[in-house]
Amino acid sequence: MYVVSLSYTAPLNRIDELVPAHIAWLQAAYRDGLLLASGRKLPRTGGVILARRMPREQLDALLAQDPFRQAGVAEYSITEFAPSMSAPELAQLLEPN
Repeated sequence: MYVVSLSYTAPLNRIDELVPAHIAWLQAAYRDGLLLASGRKLPRTGGVILARRMPREQLDALLAQDPFRQAGVAEYSITEFAPSMSAPELAQLLEPN
């Protein structure tokens, strides 16, 4: 899986203008089964997305469609993560060694 950390590079009023399009993009990615969780950072300096395991090129293509990226209002840091332990309710996320 991937942990995608977004950091805003524009004022929040500009981010707020793009939030509806960003949410529509997220909803489509959830419908396609590509995302596990997402939400804003606190304080509101960006967001975090947990994406399912997929080829990195596929993730890059997905993120390229994010309205925040297209408008150049956020920077993205991507960390690939292979969970090996979890709480019981998240056991489906575990990856084999």
